Amino acid sequence: MAVRKSNKLSQSAMLKQILKRCSSLGKKNNSYDDDENSLPIDVPKGHFAVYVGENRTRYIVPISFLSYPEFQCLLHRAEEEFGFDHDMGITIPCEEVVFQSLTSSMLGN
Repeated sequence: MAVRKSNKLSQSAMLKQILKRCSSLGKKNNSYDDDENSLPIDVPKGHFAVYVGENRTRYIVPISFLSYPEFQCLLHRAEEEFGFDHDMGITIPCEEVVFQSLTSSMLGN
């Protein structure tokens, strides 16, 4: 039972790290609100940007996606492959077609 709690805590910590990282994206960009703690103008509240595929296409996704195990798996793979400590934003290591299919199914739920 303690192992599950430990896994849940580490998963929770990972999601908090992701949210913190998402909220700091774009601060070096000049296209953000006057409030220096805000996101870029093109990222609505409750959303964050990810970069997907070979061409690093940018997608704006709702934070609610973080509650889906499938999306958490993608983020875990992103952390393993690229890490979260860089200025490029979160890069998701999967093909765009797969990402679009996955996110479409999440929006339909």
